[in-house]
Amino acid sequence: MNIIKALVVDDTIVYRKIVGDALKQMPGIEVVGTANNGKIALSKIKTLKPDLMTLDIEMPEMNGIELLQELRHMDNPPLVIMVSTLTHKGGELTLRAMELGAFDVLPKPEDGKMAENMRKVKETLEPIVKHVKRHKFGITDPPVKTKPAAKITTKAPVLKAGDRPVRSRPSGIVRSKSEIIGIGISTGGPNALSKMIPMLPKDLKVPVLIVQHMPPVFTESLANSLNKKSALEVVEARDGDTIKPGTVFIAPGGKQMKIVAGADGLTRKIRITDDPPENSCKPSADYLFRSIAQHYVGRATGVIMTGMGSDGSKGLYQMKNNGSFIIAQDEKTCTVYGMPKEPTESGIVDVIAPLEKIADEIVKTV
Repeated sequence: MNIIKALVVDDTIVYRKIVGDALKQMPGIEVVGTANNGKIALSKIKTLKPDLMTLDIEMPEMNGIELLQELRHMDNPPLVIMVSTLTHKGGELTLRAMELGAFDVLPKPEDGKMAENMRKVKETLEPIVKHVKRHKFGITDPPVKTKPAAKITTKAPVLKAGDRPVRSRPSGIVRSKSEIIGIGISTGGPNALSKMIPMLPKDLKVPVLIVQHMPPVFTESLANSLNKKSALEVVEARDGDTIKPGTVFIAPGGKQMKIVAGADGLTRKIRITDDPPENSCKPSADYLFRSIAQHYVGRATGVIMTGMGSDGSKGLYQMKNNGSFIIAQDEKTCTVYGMPKEPTESGIVDVIAPLEKIADEIVKTV
């Protein structure tokens, strides 16, 4: 049997047990060790050679950030999942950890019974463990079959980066310049957005709405970080915000974000809801994309970027059917080629672009 070796690093014995027990419940996982600080963890990494490591940030002697800096000089370091508190400081440190190469973030359970906390941790870790198995052993999941909506009756050939297929638009819909940009992104997203968003020009005359799969609080830290780097204003969206050009709105973690019509029937506003998760995601790209398809017929751009899973695929079909232009990040520059894969292979994507070209492709549509 193909075994993934895991190391659990946290200065609190309770969290070491919660995370360790969650991992032990998954088939094909062996927890080969634990450590209560980065210095001990570094020694164990060298001897145990784990494939996967969960890592706390704030620890004595050597903290998680310092350990990640050490791992950058190591051949074949483990894939690192940050275990972080839902605080502003935790969010800022986690973004720094991702800049240093951390793969994803696991919110540290703050309350509840141990069994419930272990279940939550297990649910978050399972897709990551599957990714590690695919990466190490070449294990593939069966293809996800998502049927396009009825209006699209032909299947275009699989695209290569830079391809621009000539495809007829849905019947009766004339495409014009985009008046809104919708982006769906997940694993690897903070780093990808930190490179792409600053490439968008200051005079961008349309709003940008982003669903980045992250826990609550962390999305505010992400918005603040991007705002400092970008010529555009970047904010965490709030319920009732009026959608305005030149502003980037990031969906708050743990909530859903959609577009609704303003009272005057002309303006468009953001509605933040507590609706259920979709595709196990909250916020969900599908949830946002559906509302863009409804309110911006023939004048929207949908962008799907790096991330695990298939969130965004169904919403992009609806956007495509309503005359939107679809951009997908290419496989080579994705941290995980999950979310762009199905839309690309189905033929609904208008252009595939590497990360460094996505901003340019967006600008061309507005």
